[in-house]
Amino acid sequence: MMQKHRANRTLALADDVYLQPYREQLAARRRRVGAMERRLTGGHGSLADFASGHEFFGLHFQGNCWVIREWAPHAVAIFLIGDCTGWRELPEFRFERINAEQGFWELRLLPHLLTHGMHYRLRVHWHDGAGDRIPSYCRRVVQDPKTQIFSAQVWHPQQPYRWRHATPQLSDNAVLIYEAHVGMAIEEERVGTFGEFRRNILPRIAASGYDTVQLMAVMEHPYYGSFGYHVSSFFAVSSRFGTPEEFKELVDAAHGLGLRVIIDLIHSHAVRNEVEGLGSFDGTRYQYFHDGDRGVHRAWDSYCFNYGKPEVVHFLLSNCRFWLDEYHVDGFRFDGVTSMLYRHHGLGCAFTSYADYFTDEVDEEALTYLTLANRVIHAVRPDAVTVAEDVSGMPGLGAPEEQGGIGFDYRLAMGVTDYWFKLFDQPDEAWSMGGLWHELTNRRRDEKTISYVECHDQALVGGKTMAFRLMDAEMYYNMHAGSHNLVVDRGMALHKMARLATIAAAANGYLNFMGNEFGHPEWIDFPREDNGWSYQHARRLWYLADAPNLRYGGLARFDREMIGLFRRHELIARTVPQLLYRHDEQKILVFERGGFFFFFNFHPTRSFSDFPVETLPGEYVLELDTDAEPFGGFGRIASRQHYLTHAEIRQNHIHHCLQVYLPSRTALVLRRLPQK
Repeated sequence: MMQKHRANRTLALADDVYLQPYREQLAARRRRVGAMERRLTGGHGSLADFASGHEFFGLHFQGNCWVIREWAPHAVAIFLIGDCTGWRELPEFRFERINAEQGFWELRLLPHLLTHGMHYRLRVHWHDGAGDRIPSYCRRVVQDPKTQIFSAQVWHPQQPYRWRHATPQLSDNAVLIYEAHVGMAIEEERVGTFGEFRRNILPRIAASGYDTVQLMAVMEHPYYGSFGYHVSSFFAVSSRFGTPEEFKELVDAAHGLGLRVIIDLIHSHAVRNEVEGLGSFDGTRYQYFHDGDRGVHRAWDSYCFNYGKPEVVHFLLSNCRFWLDEYHVDGFRFDGVTSMLYRHHGLGCAFTSYADYFTDEVDEEALTYLTLANRVIHAVRPDAVTVAEDVSGMPGLGAPEEQGGIGFDYRLAMGVTDYWFKLFDQPDEAWSMGGLWHELTNRRRDEKTISYVECHDQALVGGKTMAFRLMDAEMYYNMHAGSHNLVVDRGMALHKMARLATIAAAANGYLNFMGNEFGHPEWIDFPREDNGWSYQHARRLWYLADAPNLRYGGLARFDREMIGLFRRHELIARTVPQLLYRHDEQKILVFERGGFFFFFNFHPTRSFSDFPVETLPGEYVLELDTDAEPFGGFGRIASRQHYLTHAEIRQNHIHHCLQVYLPSRTALVLRRLPQK
């Protein structure tokens, strides 16, 4: 199905007149990709086969013995230490160098020397020192609750997990993503588990109409407060949420509910930790990362991968394939792509000119890697989805390779959320309908985009959810059913209207972060020293949406109806929104999409009794009303109301006009009925 999507996107990147001055640079990028692939494979076998380093490196039970292999070119000796050795260096647990030129090491052990659940680490020696390390391809890492020390764990269950459900077929319609974090998906002040998420949250997501779950923080990370973005072990499921089998059970259950699962893939940087991370793994800072300042991301306090090094690319490409093969995930959201694409990491650059995409600051090696990563992912799983998080607008990022692009299936429309939150800083009377329409529909025709009002980013420490931004402290006192407070009424209305406008104008997909659909208040703040290691803001208060005496339920019901409407009628991806009317003073925006007509009145006080819009003749029915009482509105319009057009003769031409009562701060969706 995904291949069908790609085949239908025929606009080549080179057809963009604004890119004509850079055709040679674009061609050079394609040549670099081909050269790197040949360098990696040696011209033998496929790139997907090459991306199987996880089957060679790491700990495996093969034949009748254990074998563990590592890449550590600057090591002079490596020992396995752990429960099996009393955490001492023993001669029989010393690795042998099996390839001096490439720096490969190997240790073979009899079956009885390692058993399921044992803890171990590597003791790596280099010319002027030594240190304990977690194996780089380790698939299971645990933290001792008393000492807080991380160790690798032998993970070899007697019975492998048996998958029960096939992966849901990728829809021809838009992708509807529910972004979630397993640890903070519970109401209690603690860390949630894979099992709890599977039992309690997956059914909510499925019932809400979303078709894809995007999970954050799946890979092992030593600091919970990093939100999973400081990864230490790229092949290990975070043990704070559960076991590998429990994560497989979560993915399997999601598939059984008709939900696809994608995970955040953090290949933009890595944690600086040395014992539990890749920092100075073999005693050198430059094994996996760039040496010097280029290898340090000052803003994120992390290390930057060297995408020009074949062994590093092998590691990262294998990581892509591993999660597809081992855990049956259905794709990835690549985090921090802007940081990868530019040596300045996108910091302090406004990206106002196409020239910004072709300067010496562009990391061409990172561009090459991202293209190869998409090539591997789609070769292994043609139906897999890749999403790029890039704020710079790099041309071709979301375009297919055959059209000159980098190969991502989607890119996040990050400008949409930025624009909404800029509007919130302005008085309602200053909102520009022209500016809003431009931002909602501003996208390249050769790329597929996913729009959203807010994801997790807006609510992290220092920010607020949209609902809290609009209503703030009033949410503590005036969210009970039947109450009417000017601040809350405004916030409730705009919360629904913004979401409807965003999904209705979206090109190819829509995203929501868990809890935001019902206006989860406050902010996200993980336990850390500054907040007394509190979990108060690292959880989701689901009872708010379920309580009949609170207004949050109205927002949740609206979201379900909205998502259901767009999913039932396949409005996104199959059709293009067409602007019919906009007026800055009236604060009105009207557009049509696939036979549905969207009316938005953002005016804070003015209602229009017979607002006219010229349209096709016939009968129309009200499908969705943001002001309906079940959605926490005032109910100023009768539900399922029907409208008839009337004809006017102007300048010897017949014009058909639809007249609609359009209350203030209300959006309506009308559908044209089939003609008899």
